[in-house]
Amino acid sequence: MPINAGYEYANAEQEYYEAQTDEEKLLALEEMLRTAPSHKSSEKFRGDIRLKIKKLREKIKTNKKKGKSSQKGIKKLEMQAVLLGLTNSGKSSLLKSLTNANPEIASYGFTTKKPEIGILKYQGCNIQIIDMPPIAGEGFNTGILYTTDLILVVVEKIHEIPDVLEFVKKSPAKKLIIFNKIDAYDEETRRKITETLKTKKHYFSLVSCSTKEGLEELKEKIFKSFDIIRVYTRQPGKEQDDVPVIMPPNSTLKEVAEKILHGYSSKVKKAKLWGPSSKFPGQIIGLSHLVKDKDIVEFYTE
Repeated sequence: MPINAGYEYANAEQEYYEAQTDEEKLLALEEMLRTAPSHKSSEKFRGDIRLKIKKLREKIKTNKKKGKSSQKGIKKLEMQAVLLGLTNSGKSSLLKSLTNANPEIASYGFTTKKPEIGILKYQGCNIQIIDMPPIAGEGFNTGILYTTDLILVVVEKIHEIPDVLEFVKKSPAKKLIIFNKIDAYDEETRRKITETLKTKKHYFSLVSCSTKEGLEELKEKIFKSFDIIRVYTRQPGKEQDDVPVIMPPNSTLKEVAEKILHGYSSKVKKAKLWGPSSKFPGQIIGLSHLVKDKDIVEFYTE
C-alpha cells in the first residue's frame, strides 16, 4: 500500500488480491487507481496501476475473441447468454422453458447455488444459456458477465431494473430485459409496463413461464441479439447439413472452410453456392466471396 493511502484504496487492494477472475481484478484495479493518492511522489505508483489495467484489458479482450469464459468449468459456445436477476425472479423456470435443462425450481429464495446450463435450439443454432445464482447469492461469479455475448436481465418489477443494470454497466455484452411472471398483471397494468419500458428505451420482452405467454417472441429476440450469419454446407448430391456454420458478418468463403477444418481451404478447388449472396443457383465462386446469412455451399476438393 502506498504512503497516505486511505481506507477506500485499502479495500480495493484487498479485493484485488482476493479476486478469482481477470474481470474482478480489473474492477479492483480501476478502483485502486481512482482512490490512490494523487501527488507528484505517487506518479510512478499510479503509472504502474495504469499499466496493469492496460495489460489486463488486453488479456480479457483476447480471451473474449478466443471464446474463453472466466467461469470455471464452463466452456463458452459460439452463442452464449446469461440469465441474471435477483432471487426468486424466475430465472430457473425460464431456463427450463427455453432450453433442454431441468434445474431445481422452488418457491423459496437462493435455490440456484451454481451455474446451470441449457441449450436453446433455434433457427438451426445452439444457443448456450446459463442460469447464474442470484446476485449476491452463494456461488455468484461476475467474471462470466464480461465474456458472454448477451445478458438476460430477469425482473418482476420495474424498480428492479436500474439495480441490476447498474451491476453490469461495465460489461460489453448486450442486455435484454425479461419482465417475468406477466400473468400476474391485468391488461391495463401490462400496457403501463410496456409503455414504461419503451419510454426508457429498453430492449425487452414480457413473458410468463406458467402460461407460456411471450416465450416464442423471447426466443426470437434472443436469437436476433447475436451478430452472426449462418452458412449451411452440403456434400454434392445430398441434402444440406441441419446445423449451420456460425460466422461473423462479412466473412469470406475461405474463412468458412477454415472454420470447418483448419487447413481445409488449401484443399478446396472450387465451390458452388446457393442462397442470398449468389447471382444464380449453383454459382461457382472463389474463396474470397463474401457469404450471407442462409447461404448454402458445396466444397469440391478434386
